[in-house]
Amino acid sequence: MNTIYQYIISIFSISILSMIVVSCSSKTVDQPEEHHEDESSIELTQAQFEQANIQIGAIEKRVMGSELRVSGIIDVPPQSNISINMPYGGFVKYTDMLPGTSVKKGQLLVTIENPDFIQFQQDYLEGLANQEYLKAEFERQQKLYDEKVASGKNFQQAKSAYFANEARINAMEARLKMIGFNPSKISEGKVISYVSIYAPVTGQVREVYTNVGKYINPQDVIMDLTSTEDLHVELTVYENDIPLIKEGQRIRFALANTPNQWREAEVFLVGSGVREDRSVTVHGHLKEKDDDLMPGMYVSAKIETGSNETWAVPEESIVRFGGKHYLFALSNKRMENGETMFDFEMVEVNKGFSEDGFTQITLIDSSINIAPIELVTKGAFTVLAKAKNTEEEGGHGH
Repeated sequence: MNTIYQYIISIFSISILSMIVVSCSSKTVDQPEEHHEDESSIELTQAQFEQANIQIGAIEKRVMGSELRVSGIIDVPPQSNISINMPYGGFVKYTDMLPGTSVKKGQLLVTIENPDFIQFQQDYLEGLANQEYLKAEFERQQKLYDEKVASGKNFQQAKSAYFANEARINAMEARLKMIGFNPSKISEGKVISYVSIYAPVTGQVREVYTNVGKYINPQDVIMDLTSTEDLHVELTVYENDIPLIKEGQRIRFALANTPNQWREAEVFLVGSGVREDRSVTVHGHLKEKDDDLMPGMYVSAKIETGSNETWAVPEESIVRFGGKHYLFALSNKRMENGETMFDFEMVEVNKGFSEDGFTQITLIDSSINIAPIELVTKGAFTVLAKAKNTEEEGGHGH
């Protein structure tokens, strides 16, 4: 009998203990949920709201482009890379060009001196001096020949001398122009021993291969220029994405040193050959030519492959917290002890692409109606700071 009684008591004790354990376990599960709800709620007074210059707005629908993210460089076509040389050689008398120097079309690049230049000009002037006499003699002999007064031999000699001199003048004039001299100034008697070479385009000096006093051979390159008038973006697109790219599509690109400054270009050429890495080159014309753009600069770019209407918010209204993205939605505006209070809830979102200061979003909780949400459009980081302080204090902002 005692054994049966003790067995009943034992069973009863185990049942009571199990109920206590279940009850405690239930409280342990509930507590984090209540804590999470508290943490997601932030309360601001009217004074805090105004001091932080917080602004409230609505989530709006915007037509935004679907974008393909790519990379590339600033480049120029081959005809925009120009090598400067001197066909007849000479000594460098003057230059102040350095690699990277910006130049305007017509700006002095280098002065080359060569004693032979004096001889070239002298020969040209002598040809001009003989021109009038030989022409007059040719015309005189032609008249006598026509009148049967002079022999044909004298006429042919005068004709030959005149036309030979004309040929020499034309050849010397072409040579002087090729060197860089102005024949009209030489004909006025202005003979100089040097020639100045000017920039044929507006651009930048890429490399300089000489210095003052150095002799330049006819085959030597003095310096290389790159014209900035034909700058474009050259982007790498892999073959799987090529069907998305069309001529005329909008390109937004940023330099590595200014990642938040977006500039615009437009697709004008899609390469037809696939390289070994399974990519093709896409070229884009610049909408605006900025002075800080130089060939070879790395760019990150977005090619707009389509457009659609989507929910979007200002970029600054999205905050990152705990590895996730949130908006602060105004949940209540109320009076407490004669003071206006603002209650905000953290709403988790997925970020899409960004354009012109707005970012596409979707709500993690798809059961929430996105249309009527009023959110913090300016000052979201101040609200986030308040939320973090509240979490550290172990409360929820009340």
